[in-house]
Amino acid sequence: MSSGVVYIVDDDEAIRDALAWLFQSRGVTVETFASAETFLAGWSAQRCGCLVLDIRMDGMTGPELFDRLLDLGSCLPVIFLTGHGDVPMAVSAMKKGARDFIEKPFNDNDLVDKVIEALIWDSARRESDAGAASVAARLDSLTQRERQVMDLVLAGRLNKVIADDLGITMRTVEVHRAHVFEKMGVRTAVELATMLSRTR
Repeated sequence: MSSGVVYIVDDDEAIRDALAWLFQSRGVTVETFASAETFLAGWSAQRCGCLVLDIRMDGMTGPELFDRLLDLGSCLPVIFLTGHGDVPMAVSAMKKGARDFIEKPFNDNDLVDKVIEALIWDSARRESDAGAASVAARLDSLTQRERQVMDLVLAGRLNKVIADDLGITMRTVEVHRAHVFEKMGVRTAVELATMLSRTR
């Protein structure tokens, strides 16, 4: 499992070491942090993977770190490790978008499986975001007239009708249409419609 990193934030060194060994034994890349503050100090939106976060820690707690990450616009999936009495806090975090919470003591395989699912989800989300950004950049490269022609093509209008609507020749419509397809990287109106529907 090479996509993404598991970030373990727990102030208990023994648990950090045990979790690091567990994930590494399954081929997962791991980084460990002894406090929420340490993780936050090195925070970057480019971090990809999954955050395994203890609820109760000295200093900043897990939920407090989670709130800070949300404020920073983080989409990193978070799995909370909780003691029995922490379940209400974990449920509250899930309502804010945490991916999961696992009660201690936990089953090693269940934890690793959930983390791997989160890594796959994060990778797919980033790929989707990159695709949407690429489509947006291509749309931005279109001239105003090309956008008009594209919108009418997507509405199912024939070249002759588009020419009449815009007050231009049919040959000019064909040129604009060809430019739209070239810039968007498609060969047909159906491909173009499919591409745009996936990014909405």
